[in-house]
Amino acid sequence: MTTLDKNGSNLAAKPAIVTRKTFDQVMVPTYAPSQVVPVRGSGLDVWDQEGRRYLDFTAGVAVTSLGHTNPILADALCAQARTIWHVCNLYTNEPVLRLALALTQATFADRAFFCNSGAEANEAAFKLARKYASDKFGPKKSRIISCLQSFHGRTLFTVSVGGQPKYTEGYAPLPEDIDHIPFNNIDAARAAITDDVCAVVVEPVQGEGGVIPATPEYLQALRQICDEKNALLIFDEVQCGMGRTGTLFSYMDYGVTPDILTAAKALGNGYPIGAMLTTVEIAKTFSVGSHGTTYGGNPLAATVALKVLEIINTPEFLARVNHASEQLQKTLRGIVADYPHVFAEVRGKGLLLGLVMADGYKGRSKDVVNAAEAQGLMLLVAGMDVVRIVPALIVSDRQIDEAGKLLRQAVDALLKSA
Repeated sequence: MTTLDKNGSNLAAKPAIVTRKTFDQVMVPTYAPSQVVPVRGSGLDVWDQEGRRYLDFTAGVAVTSLGHTNPILADALCAQARTIWHVCNLYTNEPVLRLALALTQATFADRAFFCNSGAEANEAAFKLARKYASDKFGPKKSRIISCLQSFHGRTLFTVSVGGQPKYTEGYAPLPEDIDHIPFNNIDAARAAITDDVCAVVVEPVQGEGGVIPATPEYLQALRQICDEKNALLIFDEVQCGMGRTGTLFSYMDYGVTPDILTAAKALGNGYPIGAMLTTVEIAKTFSVGSHGTTYGGNPLAATVALKVLEIINTPEFLARVNHASEQLQKTLRGIVADYPHVFAEVRGKGLLLGLVMADGYKGRSKDVVNAAEAQGLMLLVAGMDVVRIVPALIVSDRQIDEAGKLLRQAVDALLKSA
C-alpha cells in the first residue's frame, strides 16, 4: 500500500532530506538548537552531517556518562529487545526487579519507583511527600521548601518547585504552598522550615543554577532541621548522581542521608528512565492506584539502567572519575590563570564543573560555547555567567588535554573578534 503525505507525494519514494532548517519548519519552537546536527557518535566523539568531528564535553547534559553508542549497553539493549519490550503495570518484569534490587542494595533506600524522566521522578517525590505528611500529620502540613536558582523539571509542579521564575512566567495559576530560600544559607533555612513544611528539596550540586556545590554544613543543617520539624528531606540527584561527582550518589560523599532521592539522566545513558528511591515507611504512603506510569520501568529501560549501574558502581570506575576530575580541574584552572579577564574561577564537583565568567565577560557564557563549537568542542551553559563542562565519565587524560587546547583556541578566537 502506498503511503502519501498531505500533498499527495509518496512518502516511501525517497528519504526526506533534513537539515537544521527543517527544525524551524516542523518543530514546536521550545528549543534553539545549534546549527550542528550530530548524526553519529562513539565514546566522546560526535560527527555532524558534513562529517566533521567534535569532542563532546556535554554528555547530553550529563546523560551519556558511559559515552555514545557504548557497545556493552547496545548489546544489552538489543538482547532485551529480542526478548520482551513492554508489559503494562498489571504485570511486573524481571529486568525492573533486578534494577530495583541493585539500587536498593547500593543505597539507603528500601523501595524504588521508576518513570521516564527526572521531572517525573521529582513529581512523584513531591506527591509522595505531601501525601505522607497529610496522612501522618494532617492536610495543613503541605508546604514545600526549595532553593533559589534550583531546577527540578518542566512539569507545572516541578517548575513551580524550581527556583527560577523564568520557567514559570505565563503559566499561572501555579501550584501553591511552595517557597524558595537562598542556597547554602543555613539561617534562611531555619527561618523558612516551620511546622507546616512537608518537604525540603535540594540539589547537592546545583547544575542549571550555576554549577554550585552545597556545603557539607548546609546539607547537615537541612537534615537536622527536617528531623526537628518532621519534614522529609529530598535530594534531587538527577544531574549530580550516578557517579557524576565521584561517588555513586552525591549524598554518599556528603555523609547526609535524604528521605527521598531522585535520579534520571545518566541512569539510562540516554535511554529514558527516572527513579525515585525512598524508605519502606515513606513508600507505604502510596497504595495501588495512587500513582503510576505507563512506560516507567519497562524491560528495555530497566535492562540498560542495570548495566549502567553495574559499570559505574565499582571502586575502580569511581576512582577513575575522581582522577579525571583532578586532571580536568587542573586544566581549567590553568585556563583561568591565563585568561583572568575572561574567567573568574572554576567550581563544581567531580565531573560536573563550571567556568565562571569574569566581570568583564558577564552574560557571555554562550559566546564561549559558540566559539568552542567552532573549534570542534561541545560545551554547555549554566545561565548567562557560567560555562558548564560535563564530559562522559569515561573521559581520558588525552581527551582532557585536547579539550583544554580547543578551549584555549576558542577563547583566543573570541578575543580576536572582539
